[in-house]
Amino acid sequence: MGLVRGMARTAVVAGTATAVSNRVSRRQAGRWADQEQAAYQQSAPPPPPPTYAAPPPPVYAAAPATDQTDMLEQLKTLGELRASGVLTDEEFYAQKAKLLG
Repeated sequence: MGLVRGMARTAVVAGTATAVSNRVSRRQAGRWADQEQAAYQQSAPPPPPPTYAAPPPPVYAAAPATDQTDMLEQLKTLGELRASGVLTDEEFYAQKAKLLG
């Protein structure tokens, strides 16, 4: 009987040790999962995707021509004002000098 009793005792101890070990492992895994979840929730949200601005419109060589056309129109207007007597010669030449830079 001593041999059977010893074997039974060993089986009970081994079974208890296995059950305790499994419980500790599950508890530790649960703690780690909770910590990871908390860290994930506390981390900053991911940055928004980058937004890309539309490229600026292309610059064409025709732009200075518009300025030149504007300047010609203003000079014509100044000439007409001078011819009609609204502007004196001094005023005309001062405005012309401003326009031409």
